[in-house]
Amino acid sequence: MGNIKISDKFEFRTIKFEEAVEAAVVESICFPPNEACSEKNMIARVKAAGDFFLVAINKETGKIAGFLNGIASDEQVLRDDFFTDANNHNPNGENVMIAGLAVLPEFRGTGLARTLVEHYRERETRRGRKRLVLTCLDEKVGMYQHFGFRDLGESESVWGGEKWHEMDMVL
Repeated sequence: MGNIKISDKFEFRTIKFEEAVEAAVVESICFPPNEACSEKNMIARVKAAGDFFLVAINKETGKIAGFLNGIASDEQVLRDDFFTDANNHNPNGENVMIAGLAVLPEFRGTGLARTLVEHYRERETRRGRKRLVLTCLDEKVGMYQHFGFRDLGESESVWGGEKWHEMDMVL
């Protein structure tokens, strides 16, 4: 991206309902099939919690380059069914359970993921949330720590048949 600022290249905003299928495609590119959100679940999540999606739109193409999404909850630990059941969303919940951070391969290493996390953190702080909670694979722990999350150790999650780390960011 050279000297081009992230804000010059991308527009950051809440997802539009009609972009749910496109978000599912991005997710399927960024995650293996056992971890990726299905199109059906993505549509349900956007419908139930669209205002908890932050998309980065490539200004050149008008397409989603990456996104961060979650659902609000008063619970403290991210359960596997948060990924599959949008009915777990409590719009007034004090915490956000991050369901996914996805950045298309051609935009990785540009600072886009970090910018998505920063914008999301700022927005949810303004909304009065207490924490962002996520699970990640071992090889992503350092990246999320670099973004400001702390590693809480091994998660109880068995999503996708994997072992996960539970991480959070106090807002």
